[in-house]
Amino acid sequence: MKELVGRVSEESFSAQKSAYLVGIQYSQSPISEIEEGLQELTNLTETAGLCVKGKTIVKLKKPNPGYLIGKGKTEEIAGVARDIGVDCIVFNDDLSPAQQRNWEQLADICVIDRTEVILEIFANRAATREAVLQVELARMEYSLPRLKRAWTHLSRQKGGTRGTRGEGETQLEMDRRVVLEKIERIKRELQRVKSHRATQRKRRRRQTVPTASIVGYTNTGKSSLLNRLTGSGVYVENKLFATLDPTTRSLRLKNGVDLLLTDTVGFIRNLPHDLVDAFKSTLEETVLSDYLIHVLDASDPRASEHFTITMSVLRELDAADKPMVTVFNKIDLCENPIDLTILKNLYPDAIFVSAKTGEGMDGLVDKLSTLIDKSLKTDSFSFPQARYDLVALVYRTGRVIERSYFDNHIKLFARVPEKTRNLLLKYLSS
Repeated sequence: MKELVGRVSEESFSAQKSAYLVGIQYSQSPISEIEEGLQELTNLTETAGLCVKGKTIVKLKKPNPGYLIGKGKTEEIAGVARDIGVDCIVFNDDLSPAQQRNWEQLADICVIDRTEVILEIFANRAATREAVLQVELARMEYSLPRLKRAWTHLSRQKGGTRGTRGEGETQLEMDRRVVLEKIERIKRELQRVKSHRATQRKRRRRQTVPTASIVGYTNTGKSSLLNRLTGSGVYVENKLFATLDPTTRSLRLKNGVDLLLTDTVGFIRNLPHDLVDAFKSTLEETVLSDYLIHVLDASDPRASEHFTITMSVLRELDAADKPMVTVFNKIDLCENPIDLTILKNLYPDAIFVSAKTGEGMDGLVDKLSTLIDKSLKTDSFSFPQARYDLVALVYRTGRVIERSYFDNHIKLFARVPEKTRNLLLKYLSS
């Protein structure tokens, strides 16, 4: 189905090399917020492979149904884009299909919005079968109302006898039907893939090993942190949305407890809702985990804003109340010690680390051990000598305080997670 979507999405990116960015400032929006949003769009656009040659902010009282902004400003921006020779105009606000068509007819170059940029990044970064399907579904649903945009050249060729349909209209209807059929097929296949992932989750839950999701704003170093903690080789790149697929690795804490860490897709300001839905399975890892590790970029002056955005997303997922460790990463990039001091005063319970150099990592591991210790339940258990697998389970998931051997059984006095305790008590009562 890529050939159909290609008329809309690939046409927008494959041949485009430079871009001119447009941000909208409504009367109630502070200029600093718009500038930050435009800088984020710059990062997104460059991640998508476009070179940003210029940008502007348009003040607006209310949206214009035809072009989002006024006709005069539209012609002015189109003229600037042509003068500096860019291939594409990118809006930080969503454009309706009609607005997008109107802009491209007036400017005679590609015009896209922030959602389409993010879709392109996701399409290039998806690796696993599930992520590929999720991205494809999101692109299909985004492109469906924009199919007419891909057939503008044919719609001008309508003619023939009265009551007949033009070539463009016929092709448009064919494409629409094919896209809808493809959407249904993707949804069915996604359901099968999700069922497989659900089986994997059930297997992990049966193991009763504590789980923690690494969450946070995109490009804060979550994958680097996972690699440093577990010694794994998860893909890392200094770009937005470098990884899209949930990756799980095991960490043995200093108290002997195993902890499963899952790296999740990074959050971002105003992530399109269709993409949140498309990556629901990734975000479900956050909902199903026992603990959260919230990672922020200590060198980013917008770290506090990113903290607020991430917490807002977690609240939407009903996951904000989970036990959480706040981690400020990239302290090696902090040039001004005063900025670091301010963050430490604002977030006194946070851990400050560098996944690159390893600084502060011991403190993070200690913090995780303490967090898990607080949730352990103290109890005594007696197992038959033949069930050493249950003894191993206690050692793997909790802390053994005292161990005694008898002729036909082993007695443990230990602190274990609630899941482990329930499983053991169920066995002992049977």
